Amino acid sequence: MIVIVSGTDRTAARTTGVARMVEQAVAARGETTVFLNLQTLPAGIFQAAHYGRPPAEFAPFQKAILEASGIITVVPEYNGSFPGALKYFLDLLKFPESLRGMPSAFVGVSSGRFGAVRAVEQLEMIFQYREAHIFARRCFFPAVEKLVVDGAIQDEFIAGFFESMIQDFCSFVRKVRLP
Repeated sequence: MIVIVSGTDRTAARTTGVARMVEQAVAARGETTVFLNLQTLPAGIFQAAHYGRPPAEFAPFQKAILEASGIITVVPEYNGSFPGALKYFLDLLKFPESLRGMPSAFVGVSSGRFGAVRAVEQLEMIFQYREAHIFARRCFFPAVEKLVVDGAIQDEFIAGFFESMIQDFCSFVRKVRLP
């Protein structure tokens, strides 16, 4: 099972649309998927009392990560980094077992020209610290509002790269997560 994380809690985010595209592409390759949308995190989760002790309502999110064979995080760039909600989500996950040995890939989304390169690189450092297996290729969606229209990638090169990355990540997951 490959978990797709939509890495923002912002409503009506383009990130969610791209994450749904990732989910469809993974499912098209015969993989089971679980979609984790940070917009559906439990109300009131962002309280200091929950740090290190997530509320019971967080359990389905934790369970999905622990049962995953791989994770693809779709991350937007906010102010030169990734959203605080995504960092808090990662901080709530059990340490070290949640990401240790987990095949992990990243898709960057931005309105700007660089497609969230900084956000993805910063997030990769956290996943590396958590001992995840980082997939070497990332896909970036710069100027996402023009690049993705009605769920379709408008640039042939990026569309091909995206499909290739998803295919190869699914193979990577099978190789890395041998029983």
